[in-house]
Amino acid sequence: MARNAREALAEGLADALGFVGGALGGWQLGRALGFDVLAPGPMDTHALVGWLFLLAGCGAGKLMSRRWARQWLTGANDPTHKP
Repeated sequence: MARNAREALAEGLADALGFVGGALGGWQLGRALGFDVLAPGPMDTHALVGWLFLLAGCGAGKLMSRRWARQWLTGANDPTHKP
């Protein structure tokens, strides 16, 4: 649990931005490979694989944004930071 409002806000924004950014990235990667979720027509195997790309992107984006937020909050990128 976050200790203060700054940490809670950073975690919430990191989750939201990572989730949405990852979803957009996964969707675009799936589209580039021919697996478009929003393609017209019936739900077929290509659309389902597109959903997998989108969902994997959501998870990866959230994971990466959480790691970035943790580093930012702890000051791990600060050259004067001593662990």
